[in-house]
Amino acid sequence: MPRLSGFGKREVFAGFNPRLGKIDQFISEAAYNIFLASRYWGSRETTVILLSVVGFILGTWDIGIGEISSGGDYTRAGILGDNSGFLHIRDLSLILSLLSILCWMVSLAMIWTSFPIMRENLVYLIIGMGFIQFGYIKAHADSPEFPFETEILDWTWVIVSNLVTLFLANFVVKRSVLETRDIHVQERHSHPDPRVFERAWEDHSLKAWSIGILIWIALLNASSWSSSHAVAPSPSEMSISYFLIFSHVITGSAGILLLLGIVWLPQFMLGGSEERIQTYRAREVSGESLPSRRDEQGKCPVCKQQTAALRGDDGKIMVPCTKDGCSGKGEPGSECGKCKNRIPTRVVCVNCGTSTPIGSHFGRVEIW
Repeated sequence: MPRLSGFGKREVFAGFNPRLGKIDQFISEAAYNIFLASRYWGSRETTVILLSVVGFILGTWDIGIGEISSGGDYTRAGILGDNSGFLHIRDLSLILSLLSILCWMVSLAMIWTSFPIMRENLVYLIIGMGFIQFGYIKAHADSPEFPFETEILDWTWVIVSNLVTLFLANFVVKRSVLETRDIHVQERHSHPDPRVFERAWEDHSLKAWSIGILIWIALLNASSWSSSHAVAPSPSEMSISYFLIFSHVITGSAGILLLLGIVWLPQFMLGGSEERIQTYRAREVSGESLPSRRDEQGKCPVCKQQTAALRGDDGKIMVPCTKDGCSGKGEPGSECGKCKNRIPTRVVCVNCGTSTPIGSHFGRVEIW
């Protein structure tokens, strides 16, 4: 399997401005993730996507029925009971709605069983989906033209639901996955050669995955708004917008596709070696030991005297600047952050006077 560090990269935006290189990095990583999905997704993932799309279509189908376009019976409300609005819709609409619910239940059950280490995080993501949908339903109940002709208070439910989802997705799910990734790399890919260790960090990058979470939330907002806005007008003013329904199906289906990718990639990357996805704090509470995160001091390969080179837990080596009066430091061969002087790639031992490459101060390494 090709690694991310060896995947083809093209510097398109960096050619205009070096600061735009992060865009090239995101595009390259996203393309790599799509490549992995196209190679390793099978019939199970395809079934999940098809069931979700069919669920969207069945839940919004109104052609030849007229239940949605007519506004329905607005004197009834609720799901169960004698006065239930859901149970008193037209027979074909009820059948399609029940089939839609069934498709969603099977789809979520398949995701649940397929990605065991992401189950807890899947629950948080589904709760976030429900919050955003409820937020737009409540906003349209108070202001059918939302977000047009609205007041500031009409935005309350949408803002609160998005804040809840952002917290669950970006601060709970994302943090637990990234910290589990960090532990995985430190424990299973540690190497005395900093170049190998740095490649391991690059191969386990989740930057595109993290941005994918924000895109997923944006798609949720688009899908929830279009569905709520399509049915918000009162029956006397009802003029069904098939464009909004189509937008709901398209953005919702894209959101489910992205959700599948969000729970699949950590399972694919860590599932063979990790039992669960947890934050550092959660592991401490459960009494699980964490890998040491101490910095490693360099040693002269000749006399074993400690040198000024220091390797951090991320595998990067930092060396003090050799210019008189400068207290800056940087990676070997780079520019000093303070005086812009070049950081040396060799260190002279104060004990034996031997000049050796900095990489050799951290164990046996491969020769260039």
